[in-house]
Amino acid sequence: MTKVIISGGGTGGHVFPAIAIADELKKREPEIDILFVGAHGKIEMEKVPKAGYPIKGLWISGFHRKLTLRNLMFPFKLLASLWKSYWIVKRFKPNAAIGTGGFASGPVLQISNLIGVPTLLQEQNSYAGVTNKLLSKKANTICVAYDRMERYFPSEKIVLTGNPVRKDIVQGLADRQKAIAHFGFDPTKQTIVIVGGSLGAKSLNEGMQASLELLKANPDVQVLWQCGKLYIEAFGASESAQLQNVKASAFIDRMDLAYAMADVVIARSGASTISELCIVGKATVLVPSPNVAEDHQTKNAQALVDKEAAVLVKDSEVKERMIARALEILSDSAKRSKLEHNILQLAKPNAAKTIADEVLKLIGKK
Repeated sequence: MTKVIISGGGTGGHVFPAIAIADELKKREPEIDILFVGAHGKIEMEKVPKAGYPIKGLWISGFHRKLTLRNLMFPFKLLASLWKSYWIVKRFKPNAAIGTGGFASGPVLQISNLIGVPTLLQEQNSYAGVTNKLLSKKANTICVAYDRMERYFPSEKIVLTGNPVRKDIVQGLADRQKAIAHFGFDPTKQTIVIVGGSLGAKSLNEGMQASLELLKANPDVQVLWQCGKLYIEAFGASESAQLQNVKASAFIDRMDLAYAMADVVIARSGASTISELCIVGKATVLVPSPNVAEDHQTKNAQALVDKEAAVLVKDSEVKERMIARALEILSDSAKRSKLEHNILQLAKPNAAKTIADEVLKLIGKK
């Protein structure tokens, strides 16, 4: 029986591509045995079992630039995670190991490399993460979503695949009426969907909070507002969240339905989010996070703006411009249609299939 370990997480941007790869491998080989490894207390420990896969957790966390107690614990966590990873890999005996980024993937892929298990890395962003850069020297294959990634990885190992997204997104948009009914919204109103990521985005939430009067003045526009689990308590009880045309939630489990319902999407410009938005072809306002390495979210967003496939609002301008720009798009059908058409041209819906091909090559099954 073919066995594969998949490790990565910390955010939905690492977890959902990992699940998409697993789903594609399972589709190819129904009897394949897939084991996930993640970090205790992180999103993967919830989302992976929901997707139908077993997962083991490591006592591991990222290294912070400031001197903190957490940093003092890092060496101990790393050693404990390497030791546990060794026994997980030895007992499971995988034919290949896949890392999708995030600190959880480091120990598992490092051990796999050391004991001779073929490894594949999947890098979602235009700026490579620290974990993947460290692992790339011994990895067999590195799947990327952007050109010019030889700046970070050995060029002979790179395969341009695009980013895999959740299978419900790739399978096509659900019926709008079904989506409206699912969320309890009004089918006669235009809809804005705000996606702050699995943990939430504080500035997007502040943008909604600051737009109270604008939302009151536009009762024919309804908003599905994902605050994120970190911020639902702070913003879920705000005046904006109490409006009749606004529904706030910590997390949106059915993103396929949310996208189907959306006339405009407001989101961060992480690589996985952009990949999903390209596939669903939605008019989008992108608000890049300023708190990422090398400001890569702005670069991601600008690539779409240059092709007239999205609108960019700076993080520092969300309170004044975020909702206002979304409303402008809703009121201009020609602008909205152009954005929808142009973003759809950038879609790479076969990324999971291409990555699965590379995994099967590694284990000699293709």
